[in-house]
Amino acid sequence: MGQNLQSGVRLRPIDLARGHGLSTQAVRNYEEAGILPVADRTPSGYRTYTPLHARALGAFLALLPGHGHRAATSIMRAVNDGAVDEALRLIDESHAQLLDDRRTLRAVETALGDLDPGAGRERPAPSAPGDTFIGPLAAKLGIKPATLRTWERAGLVRPRRDPRTGYRVYDEAAVRDARLAHQLRRGGHLLEQIAPLIDRVRAAGGLEPLEAALGDWHRRLSARGRAMLAGAAELEAYLRERG
Repeated sequence: MGQNLQSGVRLRPIDLARGHGLSTQAVRNYEEAGILPVADRTPSGYRTYTPLHARALGAFLALLPGHGHRAATSIMRAVNDGAVDEALRLIDESHAQLLDDRRTLRAVETALGDLDPGAGRERPAPSAPGDTFIGPLAAKLGIKPATLRTWERAGLVRPRRDPRTGYRVYDEAAVRDARLAHQLRRGGHLLEQIAPLIDRVRAAGGLEPLEAALGDWHRRLSARGRAMLAGAAELEAYLRERG
């Protein structure tokens, strides 16, 4: 271990817990989960911790906001097992996921920007004359009708069926979803990646509300990135203490 540790200092579970607003049971649970190094025991069986345990707890709690509970736990377990390279690999995976989320956000913004001004905006319920069928819609998008059917099976587009003919009928919401799916596919996104984005549009109530939510999406990604930096600093301090 590093020489800067106060090796003679002994801490109780309550000492670690109070510093972070935790319960003593949470501290014990973290030790049992491998997040903290194994504590020494007194002759009577009570746990005793050291400043190293306090540093480990601080590192874990700093990792949580950026990496999530599962990844932060795995990172700390790897460090405590001496598998630092594995811990660094797990951190790389979290950064890769954040980068992928940023790319997804950029793709959504690009797709929205590529739509015609006002296309797909939420309006009062469309009248029947505004509906379209699979052939005209496919021609307008420059794709095959079979592609629209594939998107329908994947949940990207939800046309209704004409009760008399059984033909697919695309109202304004379905056309909006098809246009957005088309732009995202052109951007290289897979169907399973597009489906959650289409769901966001539907949950938001259309493109305009989604556009308003993009700023919040940006803020959350930035906060996650900064949290990862803070977590990295605390983890590096813990690694130095371990030596």
